[in-house]
Amino acid sequence: MFEHQKILILGFARSGYEVAKLLRKRDNQVIINDGKPEEKHDSAKIQELKDLGVEFVFGSHPDNLLDNSFQYLIKNPGVPIDHSYVVKAKDLGIEVMNETELAYRLLPKDKNIKLIGITGTNGKTTTTTLIYNFIKEDGKRVHLAGNIGYPLCSFLDKLEENDIIVDEISCQQLENVKEYHPSIAVLTNISEAHLEFMKTYEHYKEVKGRIFSNQTKDDIAVTNMENTEAMLLTKDIKSTVRYFSSKNQINGAYIKEGSIYYYDEKIVDLDQIKLIGNHNYENIMAAILVVKELGVSNESICKVLKKFGGVEHRLEFVEEVDGRKFYNDTEATNIKCCQIALSSFKQPTILFLGGYERGQDFNELADYVENVKAIIAIGSCRSRVKEFGDKMNIPTYQYEFLKDAFETAWNISKSGDIILLSPASASWDQYKECEERGAEFKKYVRELASSDGK
Repeated sequence: MFEHQKILILGFARSGYEVAKLLRKRDNQVIINDGKPEEKHDSAKIQELKDLGVEFVFGSHPDNLLDNSFQYLIKNPGVPIDHSYVVKAKDLGIEVMNETELAYRLLPKDKNIKLIGITGTNGKTTTTTLIYNFIKEDGKRVHLAGNIGYPLCSFLDKLEENDIIVDEISCQQLENVKEYHPSIAVLTNISEAHLEFMKTYEHYKEVKGRIFSNQTKDDIAVTNMENTEAMLLTKDIKSTVRYFSSKNQINGAYIKEGSIYYYDEKIVDLDQIKLIGNHNYENIMAAILVVKELGVSNESICKVLKKFGGVEHRLEFVEEVDGRKFYNDTEATNIKCCQIALSSFKQPTILFLGGYERGQDFNELADYVENVKAIIAIGSCRSRVKEFGDKMNIPTYQYEFLKDAFETAWNISKSGDIILLSPASASWDQYKECEERGAEFKKYVRELASSDGK
């Protein structure tokens, strides 16, 4: 399988790089096409692949490049589903897949590898990381893979008997899977998102549900009983469903009297958990349902939860400076994520809100700003943020750039306040990635800390 074939990789990036190396090892003819010019990419990686015999076409997508001489088109997850090459490949009968599907098909099926797949609109990275850390703490061989930044292709050759793979999988990755089959599949929740890629909410939901498509009665599905859309997507699947709930005592994982339970077994008290917020308790319960299926001990679970402070850029506690607690939630690029963040605090909060203008309805935050004492409106949509703040009678300060706004946030705050970057907006007006925005926020916090807030 995947030997002596002619294969086009559409989109370089990290997954394209790893796929190309793997396919050349199997003596395939590999061509990488990327619309960005060559100088925008890592020259060392390009040279490495050229030395392996990989061909490159940069800067455009020539009409005559893709023809029926190719057997496969391997698409980077970020490439739109209606890209001209994707459409043409389907017309020519060329199979379109992505790195996740390719890697799955090449998994050594004789080694009893346990694959855990995690998807959802929110919480999948935290849930994935928790599952990985729980298993690792318990002393089992485990690998972190997928959308979290580690292509599955990169460690296929390192897998040993009975290894476990924890794989975060996005809607963009699920779009092009056919055989992908996790023995445990997690759907954290579903809400409207990524419509610029998926086009419709119905299609987005259908694609998310594909994580269960190849499961059998011997497999496990994990989902959120309090999320209507997730419940609908698991209604008729073949696998056995395990539920978690933050509101009700159920047969599964739940919260009772300030503790998380697994069926009738108390696992951990909430006040022992470093993570904050109900959404994180849901992520924890999803992770517990998974690892209890694998025999992970309560001791290992509790040990991780007492020290795990969250995934970087996702409601990440940065530092406390002169009684003010700073949180970096730059990955909150939509309204729902910002709602979740605001719901996590009861203290007076100064909120950094705004960024790339794409018509976000900030009025959807109206029920979540009870504790917001001030808004710092930033980015290209700052004037609309200001309108929202004025409407809610919340003092609102406008700045184009984060660096100019930071001093104001400090000056209007006092000991006991939360200072929160949860912008409900993408960062593309000023940054290549939202992680850059989060890193800048943390830089300013640490500068404050080094000067004792002065």
